[in-house]
Amino acid sequence: MKRVSLAAAIALGLATITPAVAQPAASAVQIMPTAPAGHTISKYYKQPVYDPQKAKIGAIDDVVISDSGQIEAFIIGVGGFLGMGEKNVAIAPASVHAEMKDGSWYLTLDTTKDALKAAPGLTFDKTKSNWVPSGKS
Repeated sequence: MKRVSLAAAIALGLATITPAVAQPAASAVQIMPTAPAGHTISKYYKQPVYDPQKAKIGAIDDVVISDSGQIEAFIIGVGGFLGMGEKNVAIAPASVHAEMKDGSWYLTLDTTKDALKAAPGLTFDKTKSNWVPSGKS
């Protein structure tokens, strides 16, 4: 009994000596009960892009988003084989259209593969973490 009382006294003494550890404040994270209306980025990212005749002209390799969260451009890879010799070009989001054809969704551009190949090229600069002119045109 003496040991239990001694242990309780030590524990109580340590509790009054030890400063209280501050609990981190709860963050102001807003959890949404449902997903908002709109399109997911996967609707575009890494998707093939076709001309109006359903011929593949490239694929969306990246999506450039502004600091305010707006889509500023789609980076489309065109040409090359298995990524070798591919050229990246920036396309305005309003230029890409999702169309239902033959029971499947297609991302289309009103242009040709040759027109994309002739457009100014871009390269991703890892040090700046953004797309810069590549000199390929």
